[in-house]
Amino acid sequence: MKIARYVVEDTPSYGVVMSEDGEPAWLAQVGGDPLYTQVTATGVRHELGDVRLLAPVIPRSKVIGVGRNYAEHAAELGNVVPGEPLLFLLPNTAVCGPDDPVVLPDFARDVHYEGELAVVIGRMCKDVPVERALDVVFGYTCANDVSARDLQAADQQWARAKGCDTFCPLGPWIETELNPADVEIRTRLDGRTVQEDSTALMLHDVAGLIAYISRAFTLLPGDVILTGTPKGVGPVEAGQRVEVEIEGIGVLANPFVRR
Repeated sequence: MKIARYVVEDTPSYGVVMSEDGEPAWLAQVGGDPLYTQVTATGVRHELGDVRLLAPVIPRSKVIGVGRNYAEHAAELGNVVPGEPLLFLLPNTAVCGPDDPVVLPDFARDVHYEGELAVVIGRMCKDVPVERALDVVFGYTCANDVSARDLQAADQQWARAKGCDTFCPLGPWIETELNPADVEIRTRLDGRTVQEDSTALMLHDVAGLIAYISRAFTLLPGDVILTGTPKGVGPVEAGQRVEVEIEGIGVLANPFVRR
């Protein structure tokens, strides 16, 4: 099931994405917040072309990133593969939604796209064993872990480099029934494919990441885990558009601007 968050006439709502001829076509609106409350059918229908999609979740607590989780990506940047998951935190103000502009700040000059699978946590958990880790997942969405390489080098840590406002696009919706073990991730820059690999190449899979992360942090409903990016990252400039497509989910697209 695909669950979208969207706005019509300035009122945010949730809806189940319904398909026609195998393609997402319209939304069956539901009342309530699927992550926190019981939802009810409203009987209201909206065509996808008549709404503006929002980030499917704005984490109330945290976004947790995982660095260098694909060996070939670590190698392309000249980095050593870490023995354990390399974690970092993003503020929820970094999150934006489909078609929202990613704003390149004037203090960052070498900004890269990073297409990733994102995990949305569905319930509070701590010290989750690997064999039960997928039970705490609400669903999955597409992410672009936008990264300023010059800030990473200057700061020697990643808070500014990855946490600037709008640097974490999510969307277009949450897929609740995905098997994350082997799905294709494709990133396109102005229509040209620049990343194309499978989640099967992750050094640490989704269940292992949840188990590892939950030893350090209590995970709350709506928390998002960015699972790392495959090889093929590169610079993106103002005026360009990045699309992240994940098999079984959909396409997240964002323009880049500089202000």
